Amino acid sequence: MFQMIFGRRPQEPKVQTQLRMLNGYAPVFTSFSGDPYDSDVVRSAVDAIARNAAKLKAKHIRRVGGRVQETGSDIERLLSQRPNPYMDAYTFLYKVVTQLYLQNNAFVFIDVDRVARKVRGFYPLNAATVEFLEYEGNIFGKFNFLGGQSVVLPYEDLIHLRRFFYKNDLYGEPSDRALNPTLQLIRTTDEGIANAVKSSAFLRGILKFTTMLKPDDMKAQRDMFVKDYLDITNNGGVAATDAKADYVPLNNEPKIVTDRQMKVIQDKVYSYFGVNEKIIRSNYTEDEWNAFYESTIEPLAIQMSLEFTSKLFTDSERQRGNEIIFEANRLQYASTKTKLEVINTLVDRGMMSINQGLEMFNLPPIEGGDKRIISLNFVDADKANEYQLGKKDGESSEPNQEGTPPDGSSSGAEPAE
Repeated sequence: MFQMIFGRRPQEPKVQTQLRMLNGYAPVFTSFSGDPYDSDVVRSAVDAIARNAAKLKAKHIRRVGGRVQETGSDIERLLSQRPNPYMDAYTFLYKVVTQLYLQNNAFVFIDVDRVARKVRGFYPLNAATVEFLEYEGNIFGKFNFLGGQSVVLPYEDLIHLRRFFYKNDLYGEPSDRALNPTLQLIRTTDEGIANAVKSSAFLRGILKFTTMLKPDDMKAQRDMFVKDYLDITNNGGVAATDAKADYVPLNNEPKIVTDRQMKVIQDKVYSYFGVNEKIIRSNYTEDEWNAFYESTIEPLAIQMSLEFTSKLFTDSERQRGNEIIFEANRLQYASTKTKLEVINTLVDRGMMSINQGLEMFNLPPIEGGDKRIISLNFVDADKANEYQLGKKDGESSEPNQEGTPPDGSSSGAEPAE
């Protein structure tokens, strides 16, 4: 796979020096040594973000004269259908977002045929380490993979998404130290619950003998008591002893965290990733979904739109209005009442076609449904006087010197029926 992805690229300069950062940090990004993804709480939070962000649809548009034109270009086809031979668009975005939220950095290699000036594919890169190099004023990224391979790629051919972009000049914080105490607490809690279950099957009571017995006799008496009274087949649930022995039960109640305490711990993880339990379980309301979209999904869509636009188009192409945007049909998650209100408002004003309204309800399009209609209750503001008063622009509604209105009709005409 390494050869299939990187084998067609021209060789990069072999002499490169390590890029010196302004803040003195070594320009090496190392994946987090721990694996938060092993925690079910972390995995559910990241999965909720990734599977919703993967619904975003990439579009190549061109803004010309204040109007947006859809291009349907090859780049849009790749990003919206199959970015590379091994991933569909949903899987591609899911993987990119998952890497971003687990490592605070996500790299996507743009496979460009520079001779034909054509993009062949997009590949998410999950490397063990990434080192930034410099050669003749250009930045390169050296990716070292877990299989032992390494490759040097121009930074201009890399989509680089970041979270917690603070101390380092080029990459987001390489570790989640702020989350580590909570993850350790979750692990300790899970282990405590497991040990509590195990300990409940251990010592149940003490059989205290009032007379001196040999060790063998004491063991035989204990085994007989367990067999007769502590076995699961003892349906009566009553034990009997004589004067030579007393049975003292042990109240073994291991201490574990309560449901409320566990929820507080989980909420700390959810808050760290910008989700909540309702988003995780997909039982959110319309307002709760909108809040999640605006706070978590939309910033991600903006960052991807800006980064893909910057790396895929030249300055002149961007000046001509070329952009990559990631959009979502937010109305898919609205209530039926809200959808009907939106359709009634936008269709009547010609801002939405019939088929676009049907799409909101996941219904198939109809023939001729792409045509926009408008209610006759609305009129162009510039022609309102002509429509209501029957006069054209520049004409006065005052009577002329002969006392007749400007349209020539008699001022004493009978009113229309």
